Amino acid sequence: MAPMSAPAGNSSRPFLNRSLAAFGTTIFAEMSALAAATGSINLGQGFPDTDGPAEIAEAAVRAIRDGRGNQYPPGPGIPELRTAITAHQQRFYGLSYDPDTEVLVTAGATEAIAASLLALLEPGDEVIALEPFYDSYAACIAMAGAVRVPLTLRAPDFRPDLDALRDAITPRTRLLLLNTPHNPTGTVLTREELAVVAGLAVEHDLLVVTDEVYEHLVFEGAHVPLASLPGMRERTVTISSAGKTFSFTGWKVGWITAPPALVSAVRSAKQFLTYVSSGPFQYAVAEALALPDSYFDGFRADLAAKRDLLSDGLAAAGFEVFRPQGTYFITTDVSPLGEKDGLAFCRALPGRCGVVAIPNQVFYDDKSAGATQVRWAFCKRTDVLQEAVERLRRL
Repeated sequence: MAPMSAPAGNSSRPFLNRSLAAFGTTIFAEMSALAAATGSINLGQGFPDTDGPAEIAEAAVRAIRDGRGNQYPPGPGIPELRTAITAHQQRFYGLSYDPDTEVLVTAGATEAIAASLLALLEPGDEVIALEPFYDSYAACIAMAGAVRVPLTLRAPDFRPDLDALRDAITPRTRLLLLNTPHNPTGTVLTREELAVVAGLAVEHDLLVVTDEVYEHLVFEGAHVPLASLPGMRERTVTISSAGKTFSFTGWKVGWITAPPALVSAVRSAKQFLTYVSSGPFQYAVAEALALPDSYFDGFRADLAAKRDLLSDGLAAAGFEVFRPQGTYFITTDVSPLGEKDGLAFCRALPGRCGVVAIPNQVFYDDKSAGATQVRWAFCKRTDVLQEAVERLRRL
């Protein structure tokens, strides 16, 4: 049978939607494949190499065996998890939400971001986002037909320029997209910085989407949800997930908390993405959110020690190290090693010493601002980090 030809008029048109054409394969896929091909230690993609609490894994097994969540769960998420999320917000931040109308469970924080931006933006809307930004932010803004306006965090302190934020707001600005604790820089926005953001949002009647997935990984300072500030609860979509806090990233259980009208809007988009997901895991995460303070304190202390181990090793290897206040990533500058291009450095690094990292420039619109920066993940076993430090000494 002869091959089918392209319909007339379509033969020269690219298959990929033009709004996504600039993104290609994610840097995480490229570097993880490079790690596998070379047998390198992967400090690139941010996933732990050990599982979370055994009792939470057992809760998932128990749910599967008991037939809970094996079929489609309710669209907003199971009641047990929605109640656990509201209890968590009250317990840690004094924020009260209605589990029936102000919570939506999603397929990880990534879907929560996508659904929020697709629901709340229209073509031509402007979105101000902290740069460098997690790569899905730019892609989701593009898919919504909106325009991203970066607010660049610059080395060495990576603090937001609040005057520049004020100047960036125009009549077309619809939404502020914040990430605190911030990936990849590790910056934790202070209450004072957030108060300025809140004042601008109220003054200009802006919506705010906040990605707070690293809320329990703050080593210096404290995490302050923007929704807790005056005038912000009614205009803020707060996003978090179980993956980073409980080390079960493959379960893909995320959520938003927001006023009913915003939840309804986001759900309208989310229902046509995954509809529902992670049935049995929702029951397990409900139990995880109720773990005692000792779990959260111990988890944070363990990651703080790993941060210090890798930070010290990177400094000894000759990098300029920007020690993070939160998350489980460290940003470094490769200039002291005589390097000028972080992407070229990362592509060559596995062959040089058997370690993989991520070039920060892929997270910037202003490539020059992150040209020599490299991100390292320290959410790995201590022995793996020690071996990575030894390998990096070859540099």
